[in-house]
Amino acid sequence: MDALDGLLNRVSVPRLREPAPDIAQRELLFRAALRAPDHGQLRPWRFLTIEGAAREQLGELFVEALAGASSEPLSDEAQAKARAMPLRAPLLVVVIARVHANGKVPAQEQVIAAGCAAHGILLAAHAQGIGAVWRTGELAYNTLVGSRLGLSEAEQIIGFLYLGTPERELRTPPQLQVADFVTAWPAA
Repeated sequence: MDALDGLLNRVSVPRLREPAPDIAQRELLFRAALRAPDHGQLRPWRFLTIEGAAREQLGELFVEALAGASSEPLSDEAQAKARAMPLRAPLLVVVIARVHANGKVPAQEQVIAAGCAAHGILLAAHAQGIGAVWRTGELAYNTLVGSRLGLSEAEQIIGFLYLGTPERELRTPPQLQVADFVTAWPAA
């Protein structure tokens, strides 16, 4: 796939099934992530892969985290929904920003770099015909989830990337008008 074609036509693919990306495909996904812009060569990212029965364990963690964050007991429906979240794809990649105490590179730049690494994974997935979608939501920011996934105080979840085989044909991305988003400065 041509690089520009991938950049211009990548779309989120929320409906995913088996099989997950194989070992060779995963290697390319992560190699693409490691090419993200990285001021200071800090490599302010790391990744967790979750698949198989570990997805069910993550679902139970999601239930526990939501129950702990709520003043009301979770309904059976809310619990079932939380348990099912990680089962929407055969492979999840948790993208983690690892912020280094560094007087030269602000924390915000490091978090953005980790976001670029996540985008690299999405682009590499698209180029290989792998379906992928980036999800966050309240559980990405939940301290219990972060703690149980082994994050340190200097780390934060950027997102959960769901990867697998698309269940249906990819949609065509909307054609946005560049002029709606770009202006010259100073304005004339």
